[in-house]
Amino acid sequence: MMTFLLAVIIRVVNIQYTQGEKYRKLSTELTFKQDVIFANKGNVYASDGNLLATSMSKFTIRMDVVAVNSKIFEKNIVELSKELSGMLGKTPSYYQEKLRKAKKRKNRYLLIARNLGYNDYLKIKQFPIFNKGVYKGGFIAEQKTVRAHPIGKIAERTIGYADFRGEAGIEGAYAEHMQGENGLRWKQKIAKGQWKPISDVNEKEPIDGDDVITTIDVNIQDITHHALLRQLEYFEADHGCAVVMETATGEVKAISNLGRTSSGKYYEKRNYAVWESHEPGSTFKLASLMAAIDDKLIDTSTIVDTGKGKFFIHNRKIEDSKRGGYGKISAARVFEVSSNVGIVKLIRKHYDNNPQKFINKLEKYGFTKPIGFSIKGEGKPFVPTPKNKKRWSKISLEWMSWGYGVSVTAMQTLMFYNAIANDGVMVKPMFVKELRRQDKSGKVFETEVINPKIASVETLKKIRKVMENVVIKGTADNIYSSNFSMAGKTGTAKKYIPRHKNDIGETIAGHYSNKHYVASFAGFFPAEKPNYTCIVVIHDPKKEKGYYGATVAAPVFKEIAQKIYTTTPIDNQSVNDKTEFALIDKQYLKYNTQLGKSYSKIPNVKGMSGMDAVSLLENIGLKVKISGVGKVKTQSIKKGMKLIKGATIILKLS
Repeated sequence: MMTFLLAVIIRVVNIQYTQGEKYRKLSTELTFKQDVIFANKGNVYASDGNLLATSMSKFTIRMDVVAVNSKIFEKNIVELSKELSGMLGKTPSYYQEKLRKAKKRKNRYLLIARNLGYNDYLKIKQFPIFNKGVYKGGFIAEQKTVRAHPIGKIAERTIGYADFRGEAGIEGAYAEHMQGENGLRWKQKIAKGQWKPISDVNEKEPIDGDDVITTIDVNIQDITHHALLRQLEYFEADHGCAVVMETATGEVKAISNLGRTSSGKYYEKRNYAVWESHEPGSTFKLASLMAAIDDKLIDTSTIVDTGKGKFFIHNRKIEDSKRGGYGKISAARVFEVSSNVGIVKLIRKHYDNNPQKFINKLEKYGFTKPIGFSIKGEGKPFVPTPKNKKRWSKISLEWMSWGYGVSVTAMQTLMFYNAIANDGVMVKPMFVKELRRQDKSGKVFETEVINPKIASVETLKKIRKVMENVVIKGTADNIYSSNFSMAGKTGTAKKYIPRHKNDIGETIAGHYSNKHYVASFAGFFPAEKPNYTCIVVIHDPKKEKGYYGATVAAPVFKEIAQKIYTTTPIDNQSVNDKTEFALIDKQYLKYNTQLGKSYSKIPNVKGMSGMDAVSLLENIGLKVKISGVGKVKTQSIKKGMKLIKGATIILKLS
């Protein structure tokens, strides 16, 4: 017995004195912990200061009912319940009952509210009982940070993210700069799996990350987004993109990427403009024509015989859209009417013996390699070359001359067209202007010149003229306006369907589809002194409604150009006729006045331009469906009828 007692005494002494420090430390570690307070990511701003993305604090409020003195609890429970009812919505009696039950059960982690904003957090913190703090009032606030987009989902894919999904867009590209430095706070264990802050003061305050100032202009972005959306909806297209770039600087002022859901709605599904590489079709003819002119092999006046609009190369047919063909026409006219036969004959004649010379031009134009964005996921272009015999065929040269057999992104096409608008200076498209921390400039991004001169002055002058003529008397004459000038090129490309098995298991060989098309338009405005370059690409429009670049994509370009043009100060415009501009300005002011009115009845929009009518009607709460192009001819709900918000009105344009 004495031996056992002696062993116990020795063990106790050993634990208390020899290993005491170890167990005291372990006890502390089990009772207290250092909790990380994640820093707020930097904000993302538009070029005009509008907030595009920000970190917002959300608070979960709990209560350690045991910590509250019974007298204090009974004295204040009624008032606390009233305050909670006013903020959270349920009755005061509900909260009284909830708090009393928690008190009886000795609940130390009672849930009060989730996802409160910062302002509500400050209010609830001052409620009766809670205003006594952590120890006397049992107030427990758990903070988390969420990402919010104040202007909605506009340009969401370009703004991007850096979270559990990975890294994408601007936020993904600049994640390292935007993360900031995390803070620390001590927490105490109050029950199994439950911890509460020791005090309201953090041991180390978090430091917010760098803000990103983008090139996006909210007004232009809004114009671009809605113009593209309306067209996608009307043509029931699969997806599409539209990008507006400032000519001189390369700053992307707007970028919209919309994909269709199974329910027929559209959202920012992928960054198609940057990611998707596709066969461009006729917009690529611009590169073919410019190469031949710049190499002094042809001139715009060079005559080419398009015959009856059909041409065979190694048993592969090339055909013009016009039945019977165009006969003998100039190279300029080949481009204006988008003759496939004409452009193929020109390129074949002058580059067939030396196709690499043509490829070298395409390399100069920026088509043979990715642009090199900081944004991840840029699509890879493909341009065949005789150097790679496995990817080169007898018809490669001819096929690429009219936009087939090559694959490029919308941003590459835009960059090339912008260089023509910018007097031959090719600048890299840019999405970010500046990184800024705590209102201090960190890093400023300047315009990057990729190629100081893509063609001679003489060549550029000729090319810009034929591009302007495309709108005046060519394939895009449907968007011509006497009020302001535009220049560009339409594109219509059949989609290649790879080898696959059909529904009954039959193998279908790879082929160009007669049902699936890509419609596009790329150009700049004003034509004389371009301020902006724009590209619109729409995939898989419903064929029955239309599939040509002129009818599907070009009207989007026009709407964007017109709205930007009429909202830009006159000093920044290239305007020959001041009277004409004054008329436009007067019309626009009239429209703005109408928009500012308070409506209880349906207004008369007959005679208004389609885009203005849509904006007016949508702003007063109506859903709008349109058909046609131009001014409003008829409206399904007559003027003077009672306005019912959410109702659908159908406009026919002519």
